[in-house]
Amino acid sequence: MGNVFDTLQERGYIEQLTHPKEIKELLNGTKSVPFYIGIDPTADSLHVGHFISLMVASHMQKAGHKPIILVGGGTATIGDPSGKTDMRKMLSREDIDNNVKCIKKQVEKFVSFDGENGAIIVNNADWLLDLKFIEFVREIGSLFSVNKMLAAECYKQRLETGLTFFEMSYMLMQSYDFLYLYNNYGCKLELGGNDQWSNIIGGVDLIRKIGKDDSFGLTFKLLTTKEGKKMGKTEKGALWLDAAKTSPYEFYQYWRNIDDSSVETVLKMLTFLPLDKIEELSNLKDEKINDAKKIAAYEITKLVHGEEEATKAEEASNALFNGQGNLDNMPTTKIADTNISILDAIITCGIAPSKGQARTLISQGGISLNDEKISDVSYVLSDLDFKDGYAIIKKGKKVFHKLEI
Repeated sequence: MGNVFDTLQERGYIEQLTHPKEIKELLNGTKSVPFYIGIDPTADSLHVGHFISLMVASHMQKAGHKPIILVGGGTATIGDPSGKTDMRKMLSREDIDNNVKCIKKQVEKFVSFDGENGAIIVNNADWLLDLKFIEFVREIGSLFSVNKMLAAECYKQRLETGLTFFEMSYMLMQSYDFLYLYNNYGCKLELGGNDQWSNIIGGVDLIRKIGKDDSFGLTFKLLTTKEGKKMGKTEKGALWLDAAKTSPYEFYQYWRNIDDSSVETVLKMLTFLPLDKIEELSNLKDEKINDAKKIAAYEITKLVHGEEEATKAEEASNALFNGQGNLDNMPTTKIADTNISILDAIITCGIAPSKGQARTLISQGGISLNDEKISDVSYVLSDLDFKDGYAIIKKGKKVFHKLEI
């Protein structure tokens, strides 16, 4: 068994622990510990917000512990109110089932389902959807204090805008998940992002209220920018792990362009590079820190999309920024006619969602065509702009898109 507690601590994952001494002994002991992380299938792909959970699960499994990946087919019918200003969109059962299938494929890139401590995937729809309301609130709901629940951060911030009873039951459902996994799979530990602290405490306390003393919870840090915002947000929305939603090139470029101050954190939490190598890369200064960002971008993209796609993304980036590499792998949109207005071209590329925003970008000097700044919002492209069969539109210094005929 590996010393995984120290590994998680050294790489900066650990944020809060329900029972620090006992958890450290549990994770650094000689027995394999079944643990679980939960994923609500609210979309047909995971995003960067799930990345840390999967990395922690991978570290835990490598140290000999058994991952239980709980896909919330049941809890997704409610939606976690944590960090939300209003109620989540309700999904149909068909949508949830489809999302669960898609998510399973992505999880397999991080944990193994083979061997003694092979991961398992469970769906809480299998036990939550058959619960009888009166029995559930009598046996489980009676063990929860409403006053204590309303003091939890995940509910407190919603009291002004309105919190439904439906959403309030989410904590009971997630807590019951832990109890179910404890009873049926011997699960001793729940892991989750720091925004899940209240829900995790609920599960730990529920198991202890029925007379057991070996349930524990651990949260890990959320990946944030220097401004304190969650990483993984782009102008197009979330940074997805599905190549059809976020291309490997866009994924690579996101990490290639992170702030200098985020390099060490990203390398520690989103790659498996040795700590001494990370320290070496993190200490690079000025222009040389870009070398560390390139390595981070490559390693992270390789984890999510595989080595071949990571190499293609790297080559496309080098072609754009250094004049060396292969342009074939950069984001490309095919068009039928070269005679397209610059405004329509910007929208077609997905660089801006509307002509109004496209005009603003041009007027602010933020758009270039084949490295020539565009200042005329009425500009219309022609054959001359497609000398090699393509034209490259650039927004600022970091966003590139190829129009191809």
